[in-house]
Amino acid sequence: MAQAYDHLAEWFEFLNDDCDYSDWSQYFIEGLRRRGAGKRGFELGCGSGAFCRALQRAGFTMTGGDISPAMLSKAVRLAREEGLQIPFVQADARRFSSPSAYDFILAPNDCINYLSPEALAPAFKRIGKALPKGGIFWFDLSSPYKLREKVANNMFGDDRDEVTYLEFNTLYQDRVETDVTLFVREGELFRRFDERHVRYIHTEGSVLSALGGTFSAEVEGHLGEDKTSSDRLNFICRKVSS
Repeated sequence: MAQAYDHLAEWFEFLNDDCDYSDWSQYFIEGLRRRGAGKRGFELGCGSGAFCRALQRAGFTMTGGDISPAMLSKAVRLAREEGLQIPFVQADARRFSSPSAYDFILAPNDCINYLSPEALAPAFKRIGKALPKGGIFWFDLSSPYKLREKVANNMFGDDRDEVTYLEFNTLYQDRVETDVTLFVREGELFRRFDERHVRYIHTEGSVLSALGGTFSAEVEGHLGEDKTSSDRLNFICRKVSS
């Protein structure tokens, strides 16, 4: 079975056209400006680059990083199609390092859910090294309630003319494992691709503990909604130690 996003990368934005990237991006743009973030940003787990492109168009200077070569290839193509000059580099959140400092680092849309509980604190410490004191680290998670009660042990699908998407989710103690099957049209036939995703379940308290003394954090729900009723938790962190 293929690794996460080996095949889904080509179809990711197409199949997620209902998640409203425009409003989601504007939430980051307005939030960064309101908090006085600088212009130089890095998106960790950038995928095919939707947020990088939106922030670049809004006047930020973005770099995108992802562990998936397929996602990076797609990100490069889409940015070029929009006439945007955005560097994309291979980056693993578990071992992130950068020779340059950034004013802010984003890790949206479940990037941190792909880290195991024991990987959180070391990853946050590494990310902190790429930020100046006062720099912003903004990431989100699918909430424990969403993963345990809505996603786990359920099947979801999306049938389009060009591609059919199926996912089968299995709950384990600390994670949800998702088997994805794609049927991609090639002429009169469909070709099948399979890959597996593993998302870990992190509570608000465990994440705040892993942030340690490096960051102070505020937590809110998706697009700023009440976190107690949201399927997504946003951790908006400011580096407090040098």
